[in-house]
Amino acid sequence: MSERTWVARLTPIADSSVERLLNLPLGLDVWERHPDSLVVAATEGQLAELERRRLADVERWAPREEFASRPPSTPPTREVDPPT
Repeated sequence: MSERTWVARLTPIADSSVERLLNLPLGLDVWERHPDSLVVAATEGQLAELERRRLADVERWAPREEFASRPPSTPPTREVDPPT
């Protein structure tokens, strides 16, 4: 059985950086790059290794399959026109 793949946010800690995370030979599937974090699809083993090595705070959002099947969220500031 294969390992579950998570969509997660990685925030570098202490002596790490986004650049360092990108250069690690872990085979991360990077979805988004931000100045202070990455959004990735990664196996539980990859995420656990990042935590074990204290390279990043890992915020697991959802298994990839669940995340991909969610409908796009409506921004909370969007105004909805009243029914006519």
